[in-house]
Amino acid sequence: MQIWVDADACPHVIKEILFRAVQRVKVSLILVANRPLQIPSSKYIKACQVASGFDVADNLIVQQLHCGDLVITADIPLAAQVIDKEGHALNPRGEFYTTENIAQRLSMRNFMEELRSSGVNTGGPSAFHLRDRQAFANQLDRFLAKHV
Repeated sequence: MQIWVDADACPHVIKEILFRAVQRVKVSLILVANRPLQIPSSKYIKACQVASGFDVADNLIVQQLHCGDLVITADIPLAAQVIDKEGHALNPRGEFYTTENIAQRLSMRNFMEELRSSGVNTGGPSAFHLRDRQAFANQLDRFLAKHV
C-alpha cells in the first residue's frame, strides 16, 4: 500500500501529519504537485512534480494508483476515480469518500459549479480548523492501524 497526496491544495499541517505517520508505520508517501515541494529527507517520502495543467496531477495519481492505496485529496472527481479503481480517498478534513457517498458529493459539486458559472457567489470552503486537523489525524491513524 502507498499513500498519494494531491499536494497542490493540501494544507501544510496535513502534510506534516502524513510525514510523521509514514515514518512511524514505514509506508511510502508520494506527494504530487505542479510546483516544487519541500519534503523531509526520508526513504518513505517522495515528491513528484508534474507539468502545470488541468488535472495533470490527478491523472498521474490515477494512472499509478493500485487497489488498496490511499489518496489524500479534496478533489471530488479525483476521489471518484480513486474509488472506481478500488482505492481509498480521504479528504484533509478527515472525511472518507466512499461508494455510498461519492455520487451525492459529485452531484452537489456539479450543482455548485453550475451556480458559480452562472454568476452566483457561492462562497468558498469554510476555514480549516483544529478540529479538522484532529479529525484527519484520527481517521488516518484508524486507516493505518487497519491496513498496515
